[in-house]
Amino acid sequence: MKSPCRTALLAGASTLALAAVPAHAQDDTDAVSLDAIVVTATTDTAAQADGYVADYNQSATKSDTPLARTPQSVSVVTAQQIEDQNAQTLGQTLNYTAGVLGEPFGSDPRFDSPTVRGFEARGSQYVNGLRQLRYMGAPAYETYALQQVEVLRGPSSSLYGAGSPAGIINQVQKRAQGFDFGEVGIGFDSNGSSQLFFDFNAAAREDLSFRVTGIAKDANTQIRDLGNERGYLGLAARWTPSDYTTVDVIASYTNDSPISPAGVPFALTGQGNDRYLRELYTGEPGWDRSDRKIFNLGFELNHELDSGWTLSQGFRYEKFDWEYYGHYVTGTANGGTEITRGANRQVEHNTGISLDTRLAGEIDTGAATHNLLFGIDIRRFKADTVTEFYNAATGGVGNLTWANPTYGIHPNGTAWYTSTPAITQTQVGVYAQDEVTLGRLSGSFALRYDWSKQEGTTFTNFAGAGVVNQSDQALTGRAGIGYDVAPGAMLYANYSTSFDPEIGVDGGGNTLKPLTARQWEAGIKYEPTAFRGLFTAAIYDLKQENLTINLGGALGRRQIGQVDSYGLELEGVAELARGLNLRASYSYNQTKVIEAGGANNGNEMPNAPAHLASIWLDQSFDNGLSIGGGARYIGARKGDLANTYSLPDVTVVDLGVGYTRDNMEASLNIGNVFDKVYLSNCGSFGCYYGQGRTITAKVSYTW
Repeated sequence: MKSPCRTALLAGASTLALAAVPAHAQDDTDAVSLDAIVVTATTDTAAQADGYVADYNQSATKSDTPLARTPQSVSVVTAQQIEDQNAQTLGQTLNYTAGVLGEPFGSDPRFDSPTVRGFEARGSQYVNGLRQLRYMGAPAYETYALQQVEVLRGPSSSLYGAGSPAGIINQVQKRAQGFDFGEVGIGFDSNGSSQLFFDFNAAAREDLSFRVTGIAKDANTQIRDLGNERGYLGLAARWTPSDYTTVDVIASYTNDSPISPAGVPFALTGQGNDRYLRELYTGEPGWDRSDRKIFNLGFELNHELDSGWTLSQGFRYEKFDWEYYGHYVTGTANGGTEITRGANRQVEHNTGISLDTRLAGEIDTGAATHNLLFGIDIRRFKADTVTEFYNAATGGVGNLTWANPTYGIHPNGTAWYTSTPAITQTQVGVYAQDEVTLGRLSGSFALRYDWSKQEGTTFTNFAGAGVVNQSDQALTGRAGIGYDVAPGAMLYANYSTSFDPEIGVDGGGNTLKPLTARQWEAGIKYEPTAFRGLFTAAIYDLKQENLTINLGGALGRRQIGQVDSYGLELEGVAELARGLNLRASYSYNQTKVIEAGGANNGNEMPNAPAHLASIWLDQSFDNGLSIGGGARYIGARKGDLANTYSLPDVTVVDLGVGYTRDNMEASLNIGNVFDKVYLSNCGSFGCYYGQGRTITAKVSYTW
């Protein structure tokens, strides 16, 4: 759908960028001038890309350096692409992004766990440039609340301090705009899901505006008894007390009840029953339940000083409470006619505070121009968690006859594994960045020093009680160089390092060591002059040490030795003709475990396809009709760290059609058109199928 609000959003962002221009000058500015100004005024977080092609992002350099001039691999998924593909989750949003496997666990409403360059990025998801804080990875954030999603590949500790060395994913929440608009709508899908959504913006005064975004949904999946009832409310306000100062207040509250798929044993897959197993619920409806509440409150300040330098600050307070009961599969019994299961209970009470303060300015030294950035980043996270696992021997967990399931056997015994960590992590980092331009040569250099401290207690019934009192510190950096080989084309190379202090202990009660990494990357970026677009190619070699993985069972979380990842990424995003948008990508990735004396030495990482490819085309017509379609290829990959089995490759086709007339919009999307049955992931807790054919319809009224 092509909302009539899109042009208004663009113009509104331009008007904010023109705050310092006299009123009579603004009255004389036509629409063409406004569009040009948006391209240059990107320090304003309210600015939103028009179409599929984004010129800027908020995450790569924390500055307004264009994507085409950033010597690092970055992708941006815009609001228009999210809407056209009707992406309901972060994973679906990233399905057409280079180097990213968007939904490695199929339909799991608890988490968005995309992998980047062969590694999980669950623990390196950000919202508005600040990390989502949680002990065991980020919870799923509401996609309808976002105006764009950014993927910054490779180690990024030089600016962020913490995050997966494979990259970070930044979700940018919708901001208040300086004009009035609104949207209200309903949606349904073939799984029985329904939703009601709204998005209202009002300019109360010239210097004050408000935005309220909300959605209530009953989201169901292809698995019977598996879904998520969710309510989300987002509030945003913008105050511009002067031409030099902008304050954004951003808050959100989510109340949902996500249940995880229990999976199926690998031994049952590929035996001719996959279509049936894809829809089979192997948990217990009377036991499995969930109650999750997430509250965020933050602000962003941007103030231009008299010296021409700019002071910026981002702050967020987070509160996360979750009580979860679920099941998982462990194998088969009685000649393969029954599924053996385990159960788990998780209770979390987490709070976190993040504060990032930056000072930016420009100086000249001879013929060179330096865009300087200095910052201090403070993060404090407190986690109180209870984890319990139950089995058949002591916990009363019953088997399930999968061909004719009978439910009602609930855990009623003692947990075979219990863990109760209560840990507070404090991290302080100071950083500096210098973006240099000298003729056709450019450079981007950054250094950061971090201090991290973990304090608290741990307990497991295997390792007993323990005290955590660990301090870590590290210097990380990034050095990138670009050279303009032709108009719109830049060759670049960079080297970056990272440091991520792991929280908590491993399955044996040992304090986890910091995850460190280093990467070389080289590539080319081309921004054509004949049409809007950005084409990129990159090769990389990434090495990580002390990677933490979950081996399941009593082993729990363990740190393995070095893991190497190297490969090639190609991506193109373009508006090829009027109303014709393209997004295409291809990725080649190889991973290798280097574990001295370990049984997994030389193996590939699980669920890391050697090949990923995708293409999406969307055409909008003057009569209000739009038609889009695409295909995603997921290559073969190993199913576990021991590489004892492999998962086959698959190609999935998606379609979408939309129609806009006056203030009404309607859309129909079909995911997995040919209803391919395939395994998304297999691991220590069973195998998970990819989402089958899903038909989704939405109708909305906009003004």
